[in-house]
Amino acid sequence: MTDETNCCADGTAKVLAAKLLALSHPARIDILLQLAGDGPCCCKQVVERFDLAQSTVSQHLKVLVDAGLVRLSPKAQRSVYEIDRHALAGVSAAFSRLTARCCPAENEESVPHG
Repeated sequence: MTDETNCCADGTAKVLAAKLLALSHPARIDILLQLAGDGPCCCKQVVERFDLAQSTVSQHLKVLVDAGLVRLSPKAQRSVYEIDRHALAGVSAAFSRLTARCCPAENEESVPHG
């Protein structure tokens, strides 16, 4: 099986699953969307946008950082969070390969006509 037909070659199934798990919480998706729109920002700026405690936002950011979807950069006395667009695009590509493998396009002949 080639890499084009196997979405999760060489043990990447675990990596993909870990990244998808990090995306499995609505607050983390909202945080990614904020980072996508506002660009790099500190935890306090994320907290200001959501009705969540600072500790909750910090925990969600930690999950995203640990999954490799968000980068953390120390800047002076603050920590700045930024989407890792390359990593997120990799998740998208791997998931696309998975769905293409599991749900191949049907032939015109097999589609019922009504």
